Amino acid sequence: MTDSIVPDSEARGLVARLPGKVRAFALLARFDRPIGWWLLFWPGAWSVALAGGAVERWDLIAWLLLGSIAMRGAGCVYNDIIDRDLDRQVARTAARPLASGAVSLKAAWGWLLFLCLIGLVVWVQLRPYAMIVAVLSLALVAAYPFMKRITWWPQAWLGLVFSWAALVGWSEVAGELTLPGLLLYAGSVFWVIGYDTIYALQDKEDDALVGIRSSALRMGAHVRPGVAILYAVALALWAAAIWQARPQGLALVALLPVATHLLWQVATLKEDGADPLVKFRSNRFAGLLMFLACFVVGTA
Repeated sequence: MTDSIVPDSEARGLVARLPGKVRAFALLARFDRPIGWWLLFWPGAWSVALAGGAVERWDLIAWLLLGSIAMRGAGCVYNDIIDRDLDRQVARTAARPLASGAVSLKAAWGWLLFLCLIGLVVWVQLRPYAMIVAVLSLALVAAYPFMKRITWWPQAWLGLVFSWAALVGWSEVAGELTLPGLLLYAGSVFWVIGYDTIYALQDKEDDALVGIRSSALRMGAHVRPGVAILYAVALALWAAAIWQARPQGLALVALLPVATHLLWQVATLKEDGADPLVKFRSNRFAGLLMFLACFVVGTA
């Protein structure tokens, strides 16, 4: 049984100690894999910090964290509902609760509704302008599971979705969407495409067999330079956002730690084995470094 455990079906930590049925629902929402909600959360925290609200609006950051946990879980449940037949054909995902039959389809829809209700509680904490911005993301979220069937770049669509909190946080603190917030969002989109391309390296063979498309397959032997370009564009857009917020050369120095980390990812990336998952998960730390950069610039 141990030999059949793969990175996407392994229950660890507190989740592994839950009763079987409860654990299945926790796994369906990926509560055992906090990397997902960290990556969803960071762009929102960046925008609050760069807009100068990190100290005064600490409560907003906390609400964004709760919303990220709930809505990432909801997104995973929805994705598994749509992809349950494909998941059965991929080694890494065949043991997921819906694909394996541990959770019924009806129960999964109920769990999805409950998680969305938590997201609703977070949504009503926002001002009207930010509420509208947040609602606009729903169409992108609903369409995402289908992108891998119709485009080689589902990672680009994920970038639009996983970066949306940057627009919500900025509009809540600044009162409207202005150029720094938009640039921060655009940079996050390229960052997401880069790290999710690394993540997709795990599934290249299975994806090719079952007809799932990905940027990793599209780039072929050029994944490393491709990711390097994506990260470089992300850094350039973040630099532009910081410059718009505080047009001082010294402010750009705040980006050096996150730039160094992204360079390390690309320079040491191995395209097989466990390394893609290690590099993907390291973006939680990249997000923290970017938050610190935004905090320093926004509160200086």
